[in-house]
Amino acid sequence: MKPNFLSVTRLHRSIAAGALLTLISLPAAQAAPAPPSLHVQAQSTVEVAPDKATLNARLWEKTPAHSTLEDTDGDELTAARERLERRVSELINTMEDSGLEREAISAGSLNIYPEQVQGARSDSGDGEILQRTRLERPVTVELTDLDQLGEVLDALMGAGVNALDGVQFDVQNRDAATDEALVKALEKAQHKAQLMADTLGADIGHVQHIEETQSPIFQPRMMSMRAESSASADAGSGTANEYRPGTLRIEAGVNVTWTLKGPDAPDHPDSDAAAQE
Repeated sequence: MKPNFLSVTRLHRSIAAGALLTLISLPAAQAAPAPPSLHVQAQSTVEVAPDKATLNARLWEKTPAHSTLEDTDGDELTAARERLERRVSELINTMEDSGLEREAISAGSLNIYPEQVQGARSDSGDGEILQRTRLERPVTVELTDLDQLGEVLDALMGAGVNALDGVQFDVQNRDAATDEALVKALEKAQHKAQLMADTLGADIGHVQHIEETQSPIFQPRMMSMRAESSASADAGSGTANEYRPGTLRIEAGVNVTWTLKGPDAPDHPDSDAAAQE
């Protein structure tokens, strides 16, 4: 006797429907509840002493002023450039003689700028606008020995730099400094979490989530300079230049979440492994 194909199909459908109803009817209590958690936010601040300084200065020379730039003689431009190059060369030699490496000194390319100058005024108050050319070269000095700062500044002033754009302090190993700030933020978060759990009679489990709320970054700082009278009686009546770089401030922030369990709760290796994954 051949099996009834229609009957077999109905049987399969009945089995599938029964299995589906069984799954739907499972009590929700059988689902594993999510473990309690402890969420902590922490911030840290690190003060780092700078060990690097960058000095930016500019030297320039100007041609005589004329009615128009077309009146400027080529010899005047040449003479201005020769004076500028001589001053830059003398400055570099002076700093090298003071012990700086040549690689620490960078002389930028020549820049040329047209300028307008107010001419002499007549009795009626009218005055002609004159034209001239300014030839300029920037000089940058990188210092990794901050004890040389005063001597380098003296050399720049002695060379008659036309503009000193300030001294910028930094650290050579930025990664180590920012890592320190981040580690301290994490340590502070762990301390806070342990303190809260101990106070409430609970135990901390595995870390569930870690997030940076503030990346540990910092900006190089400009130096403030001031001349102070020497307090020493042997110093006489002169003044001593005192350069105070101060410290660089680095801030970092984190959010960390741990699993939390009571002191008498049994360990669940399987759950712990899942949390680690």
